[in-house]
Amino acid sequence: MVKINGEQLNIAGKTLAEYLADTAYNPRRIAVERNGEIVPKARYGETVLQDGDSIEVVNFVGGG
Repeated sequence: MVKINGEQLNIAGKTLAEYLADTAYNPRRIAVERNGEIVPKARYGETVLQDGDSIEVVNFVGGG
C-alpha cells in the first residue's frame, strides 16, 4: 500500500508517471514529494512506488 495525500492506495509497483496518468493532475502544475524528498519531473517515469511509500502531490493553482 502507498499513501498518497493521506489515502492508502494499492499501487505499489507502478511508476509515479503511471499513477499520475490515471489522475486528473496536470503534470506541468504539480510537485511530488516521496518520503519527504521532492521527485524531479524527469524522474517520474523511473520512480517505482514501493509498499510503505508516502507521497504528497501538490497542485499549483494560479490566480490574481
